[in-house]
Amino acid sequence: MINFKREIANQIAKTVDLDVAELESYIEIPKEEKMGDYAFPCFKLAKILKKAPPMIAAEIKERLEIDNEVFEKVEMVGGYLNFYIAPKAFIETVSKEFEVSKEKFGSKNVGEGKTVVIDYSAPNIAKPFHIGHLRSTVIGGALYNIYQFLGYHTVGVNHLGDYGTQFGKLIEGYKRWGTEYHIEENPIDELTKIYVRINKLCEEDESVLEACRNNFKKLEDGDSYCVEIWEKFRNLSLKEFQKVYDLLGSHFDSWNGEAFYSDKMGEIVEILEEKNQLVESEGARVVSLEDKGMPPCIIEKTNGSSTYATRDLAAILYRARTYDFDKALYVTSYEQVLHFKQIFEVAKMLGISEKYTNGLEHVPFGMVRLKEGKMSTREGNFIKLEDLLQEAITRAEKVIEEKNPDLENKQEVAKKVGIGAVIFNDLSNSRIKDEVFDWDLMLNFQGETGPYIQYIYVRTKSVIEKAGYLPKVEEIDFSQLEDEDSKRIFKLLYSLEDVLQQVTDKNEPSFLSRYLIDLSQSFSTFYNNHKILGEEKKVQDARLYLTNIVGTVLKTGAGLLGMQMPDRM
Repeated sequence: MINFKREIANQIAKTVDLDVAELESYIEIPKEEKMGDYAFPCFKLAKILKKAPPMIAAEIKERLEIDNEVFEKVEMVGGYLNFYIAPKAFIETVSKEFEVSKEKFGSKNVGEGKTVVIDYSAPNIAKPFHIGHLRSTVIGGALYNIYQFLGYHTVGVNHLGDYGTQFGKLIEGYKRWGTEYHIEENPIDELTKIYVRINKLCEEDESVLEACRNNFKKLEDGDSYCVEIWEKFRNLSLKEFQKVYDLLGSHFDSWNGEAFYSDKMGEIVEILEEKNQLVESEGARVVSLEDKGMPPCIIEKTNGSSTYATRDLAAILYRARTYDFDKALYVTSYEQVLHFKQIFEVAKMLGISEKYTNGLEHVPFGMVRLKEGKMSTREGNFIKLEDLLQEAITRAEKVIEEKNPDLENKQEVAKKVGIGAVIFNDLSNSRIKDEVFDWDLMLNFQGETGPYIQYIYVRTKSVIEKAGYLPKVEEIDFSQLEDEDSKRIFKLLYSLEDVLQQVTDKNEPSFLSRYLIDLSQSFSTFYNNHKILGEEKKVQDARLYLTNIVGTVLKTGAGLLGMQMPDRM
């Protein structure tokens, strides 16, 4: 597609002696449409040219060689130059690209030859898959899809929480009360009961807590009894987790959890010893990070067992060697910001290439909280994610029954609408914001929601089905689409590449969510203001063509977020 920013920068570069790339970086998109499609602020040139911004703007405007096929007009407002792109230019560049790309429209293949590893979801074995895990699963899944769409070799890793002192606790609880619970029939709920019970006992009796710690040390040392119980817990848990992943459509390329690195942590300790980075501290072995303004990173506990940090460092080394990554993203809550700052700093001491250490990125997100406060498996205060998703489907089905009782495949449509509502709700705001969980907000079927985008998509499908045909691009009279409503849509379609680039620059899927709402609302305005069917054929053909592009992009964009589109609602 034509790069309009580059075109503007090229024109300005002919009037001032500055680098085109630098000039392009100055160009902004005005918040108000009446201020043009692009704006060039002259304030940054004031120091260089020793002139007032309005004077610079006037001089540049006077010397510009404007191509009227591309630029409708250029206006000077104070220290800004506002550029208005000709509707025909937007239409032609978008339609040409769409004919080539179709469902891949918006992909620039910028990631070709690059690998990104995304560590996401990572629920804890033998604990409920609750709504606190929703964010990592959904945000990570969306990033996986978008990076892959942009041409990156993408590796999704489910770094399962299948190791640690919690398993020492579960093993101890199972030893004491295992026969009292029906673990085979209802594994997660029954194991949760054991976990809550043993935690209370640990709080009452320090010797029980010490026994739990020793159990984990035995597990690390390969004790046959502990390993057997651990494997049982893990296999039963994975079967339960898969039910949720099937509902969400989640996909992973690797299920290597913390336990996978149990035989790889020794190398981490050896490297840090060789580099004289390990020091004794209150019986534990740590890496001092005082010079970085951080507390020490614990590598070995007082009883010799490993820590999260040891396992994460082993994972970094393994992933660098196995995947040769350009980026390695860790999608976890912001509560772990310090942890990842520490291990990223210690990773620099492992002797691996700067390519890998520079590519490490923590992608933090806000917590999901109940109205009553923070969730805790230890206290038994949580909402299971499977229950949430099933409730979303049930509520969606109820709405569909009220609005369209004769709809075919109501249950299948309700599943797409309900799950889509939950996914979009999670991705519609900046990931760093906390969410207070509320059924009414999560499943609101009005306004800026997933179901609204699905409804607009279904409308585009319905229009095309009623027409009974799709016009060929060579038959389109694009002059029929130069009205303001159409231009707004073409402008949004043109911007998809930039939106997806912003997503990967910031690892922020909400940019795409916001884009899909804007596109849906713009098409709704177009639909209400312009009759599509029953008009003169050249008008109908042009509007049908635009309708098809919008529907295709909405389906593609929603799919990147992890949502499925129903054909009818």
